[in-house]
Amino acid sequence: MNAPRLEADPYRYLEDSADPRTVAWTREQNARTRASLDAAPDRDALIRRFDVLVRGETFGVRVPCGERTFVSYRPAGAEQVALYVADGAGERPLIEPATLDPSGLTALDWWYPSPRGTYVAFGLSRNGDERSTLYVLDVATGERLADAIPGTRHCSLAWEPGETAFYYTRYPADSEYDVRGYRHVLGEPWERDERIAGEGRRPEEWLALALSAGGRYLTATFYDGWARSDVYVADTARTPLRFQTVVEGRAALHDVDPGDRALYLRSGDGAARFRVFEIAPEALDRAAWREIVPEGEHALEAIALTRHGLLLRYLENVRCVVRLHRHDGSVEVLPQAPERSVVDWYATEASSRVELLEASFLEPPSARRFDVGERGTAEGAGRRAATPFDPSAYRTEQRWFVSRDGTRVPMTTIAKATTPQDGTAPAVLYGYGGFNVSLLPSFVPDIVPWLDAGGVYAIANLRGGGEFGEAWHRAGMRERKQNVFDDFAAAALYLGGAGLADPARIALVGGSNGGLLVAALATQRPELARAIVCLVPLTDMLRFPEFLIARLWIAEYGDPADPSDAAVLRAYSPYHNVRDGVPYPAMLIASAEDDTRVDPMHARKFGARVQAATASGLPVYVHVEPNAGHGAGKPRRKVVAELADRWSFIGRELGQRLA
Repeated sequence: MNAPRLEADPYRYLEDSADPRTVAWTREQNARTRASLDAAPDRDALIRRFDVLVRGETFGVRVPCGERTFVSYRPAGAEQVALYVADGAGERPLIEPATLDPSGLTALDWWYPSPRGTYVAFGLSRNGDERSTLYVLDVATGERLADAIPGTRHCSLAWEPGETAFYYTRYPADSEYDVRGYRHVLGEPWERDERIAGEGRRPEEWLALALSAGGRYLTATFYDGWARSDVYVADTARTPLRFQTVVEGRAALHDVDPGDRALYLRSGDGAARFRVFEIAPEALDRAAWREIVPEGEHALEAIALTRHGLLLRYLENVRCVVRLHRHDGSVEVLPQAPERSVVDWYATEASSRVELLEASFLEPPSARRFDVGERGTAEGAGRRAATPFDPSAYRTEQRWFVSRDGTRVPMTTIAKATTPQDGTAPAVLYGYGGFNVSLLPSFVPDIVPWLDAGGVYAIANLRGGGEFGEAWHRAGMRERKQNVFDDFAAAALYLGGAGLADPARIALVGGSNGGLLVAALATQRPELARAIVCLVPLTDMLRFPEFLIARLWIAEYGDPADPSDAAVLRAYSPYHNVRDGVPYPAMLIASAEDDTRVDPMHARKFGARVQAATASGLPVYVHVEPNAGHGAGKPRRKVVAELADRWSFIGRELGQRLA
C-alpha cells in the first residue's frame, strides 16, 4: 500500500514536546495569550461569577450494594469529585482525592463496589492524564488493601459474588494499545493474574467485561471503533474458562447485559435504530435467538437488566426517555420530568430498584428512585441539587435547519426570555458531530453570563452523532465526514438567516473532535464566524495516528496510510488547508501538556500555521495548559479559570460585555 504524498511541513518540529524550539515557542505563546486574556476587562468579574456557578454540589447516580449505597459526590466548593458511602451510620466520604492530594490535581477516574459493598475497586490518576492505577479499599475500615495495579486506564471491572476476586481490563506498561482481560484474586501479586481475554485481538480494540448478578456468565465485548463490536460469553462454572462466540465479524454495533438465565443483546445488525435479542447461553446459534424488542421509531441507546424486566433508554427527539420492558412482554414508560433528559442510570438483575439521573441545559442533575416490582412501578424519594439562578428567566427552543444536501438537522437555542429575536444578538454555536456521541440536554451553567448579557447559545445535533441511530452516525464518519462540516456551516447560516443572531457576531466552539470541527469550518468557511474557540483539537489529519491513543480513531476517520482515505482526510485536514492571505477569524486554540488522548502538537501546529497565514489582523492565541489533560479530572479552580478565559475572549471579540 502506497504512503500518502509527502508535503512541506514547516512546523513538524512542534510535534516534539521536548524539542527546545517547541519548549521556547510554547513558552512564548502562553505568555502572549496570558498577557491578553489576563487583561480582559471582564475576566476578574467572570472568575467570581463562574466560581458561584460551578461551586455547587454535584452528584452521580446512586449504586446500592448490600446494606450500603455508593455515590460520586462533590460537595459545594470542593475541587474534585469524591466517592461517598451511605449505611447505617449515615453518609460519609470514602475516597477523597483532595485529601490524598491537597494540590487538587489527583482525580478519581472510576470505581466499582463489590456486590455486598465490602470493598471498592477504584482508579486514581494525576494531572488529568487518565492513566489510572487500580486500588482496593475496605469500606468498613477505610483502609486500602495491598493491591495496586497500574495500566488500568478506563478500566472495565466485574466483581465475583464472593468478593474475593474480580475480572478487569489492563494495558501493557509500554503501550497505549493491546488491552487485555484478567482475573485478580485479592492479596495476590497482580503480575501473576490470569489472562482471560484479548489474546490475538487487534491492538486498537477496547474491551468491556460484564458478569451476571449470580456470577454464572461472564461476557467480553471487543469494540473496533464506534460502529462495530464482537461479543463472547464464558460459563464461569466450567474450568478452564473458555469464551464462546455470541456474535463476531458483523459490521454492526452490539452491547450485552448478561443475566443468570439469559443474555440480552442490543444489536444494530439489520436495525440502524437497534433491537434486543434474548439469548440462552446454552443455545448461542443465531437461529435460536429470540427478538424481544424490535427496532422502533426511535434509536435505542442502551439497555439494563432489572429483576422484573429490561430497561430501555431511547433517544426521542434529542432527549433520553426510559421504558421498562417487563418479562411478561408489557412495556411502560418510567415517569420523567418534562424537558429533562436521563443522563445516567443504575439497575441490576439482583434488584427491582432503579436509579435515574436527569438534567436539562439549565437545571442541574436530580436523582429519581423507582421500584419496578411485579405489581407495578413506585417512585421513591430523590435528590436534587440547588440551581444558582432562575431557569425560568431563559427560553429554550428546538429548531430544525436544512443542510447542504437537504438533510434536516436539529438545533437547540437558549437565550434570556427578554432577548429580542431581531437579528442583533451575538451567538455562540457549539457542535461535536462524531463517534456516536449525542448532544443531549445536560447542565451547562457556564453559559448563564453570556445569556444574561443578551447572547444566544446554540447546540447543533450534527451527523456523526448518535441522536437518530447508527445511520445518523455513519452519515458523518470516514468518507462522509464532510457532511458534519456542512451541517455546522448550515447551522451558522441559519442563526443569521432566521433572525436569531447577528451574522457578523457568531463564535464557534468545539473540543476534541469538536475542535477538529471548528478548525475545519475556520479553514473552509472563515467568513461564517467572527471568533473560534478550538479546544484540545485534532488538526493534522495526515499524522494523527502517530500520537498517543489516536490509532483507535482510524475506524472513525480513516487511515492516512491508505491512499483513498488519505485523499478524504487531506481534503478537510485543517492544518493542510490553511491558506496564506486569507482573513481568518480570531482564534483561541487551547490544549494541555498532559493530554493523553489528543496530542497538543495539533494545537501547536495549527496555531503556528494560522498565525503566519491570516490577513484579518485578528488575534490568534495558542495556550497549552500545564498540569492538565483532555478534560477529565480537572480541579474546579482550573475549570473556573478556563471558563473565564474562554468567555472573556468571546465577549471581547464579539463586542459584548459579560460583566
